[in-house]
Amino acid sequence: MTDEIKQIRLKIDKPVKDIDSLGSVMSALEEIRKKQSDISLQFKPITDMYNLVETYFADSMDKEESYQKENIKKSWDQLVVKAVSVRNDLQGEQGKYKLYLINAINALTIDVKAFRHEFDTEGPMVPGLEPRDALERLRKFTEEFSVRKRKYDSQFAGEALFGLPHTPYPDLVKTESEIELLDKLYSLYSKVKDTIAKWKEVPWTEILVEIDKMVETTEIFARDCTRLPGVLKSWGAYKELKTEIDEMTEVLPLVAAMAKPSIRDRHWLDVCEIMKSEIPYQSENFILKDLLEVKLLDRQEDIEEITENADKQLKLQQ
Repeated sequence: MTDEIKQIRLKIDKPVKDIDSLGSVMSALEEIRKKQSDISLQFKPITDMYNLVETYFADSMDKEESYQKENIKKSWDQLVVKAVSVRNDLQGEQGKYKLYLINAINALTIDVKAFRHEFDTEGPMVPGLEPRDALERLRKFTEEFSVRKRKYDSQFAGEALFGLPHTPYPDLVKTESEIELLDKLYSLYSKVKDTIAKWKEVPWTEILVEIDKMVETTEIFARDCTRLPGVLKSWGAYKELKTEIDEMTEVLPLVAAMAKPSIRDRHWLDVCEIMKSEIPYQSENFILKDLLEVKLLDRQEDIEEITENADKQLKLQQ
């Protein structure tokens, strides 16, 4: 908490030279105001803990820590006094800072409209975009939105200080809502893509160890996918995401079946024959990707029949 108080103090100690520095100071003053209501609740458990330590372990208590304990409440009280002084100074030069604020509000109003137009015409929601391109655009516009949101927060605090009505930014609100929705979709999209890409590199010799975890993770992905807001389900990224999850849900049982001890070389040869593909099952570098590229789901029933026969043959042999 001592470090937190120091950080806030640094913010309100900065001289106000322009709207950005004014916004920083305003944010710090607002942060202090919000914390004042419950600061005693935060201090009490800390004080109680130290009182307990001092009662039973006074000799072992670090001097520096003891010093910090004594000064934490004092530092906060000094910060509040400083905040009142800064607030009074700002109000004393209200005319100058209010002009800063009004000019900044006008500039942000124009900027937000231009930003929204760019978001509509070049953003991640442009129809026909490939999911990966949309993801890159989402990252870009999220960063640009954050800059405008910080300006909005600073100006909102300034309007409150000077008793001005709050300026509405419907385009900013709309963009924030859409970015939040898209972030939910593409966060899951990225997670699924990255996870499956790692799975594909798993050596075949480790599949039996990893397969249960893969199945469990795929079930979680499927559940998270169905819980996404309905408005996203018409998006290309959602459709691609759901298709990939569904395919993994179906193919992993086939992978597990092909990894069982009952599978012999002759069974691999049967699979190669029906898939009309060469599978490097005897190679030391054989990885899951090599099998997934064969598209086992195209002949799912045939693969299942081969693995079932392999189990029966093993039982007969035993």
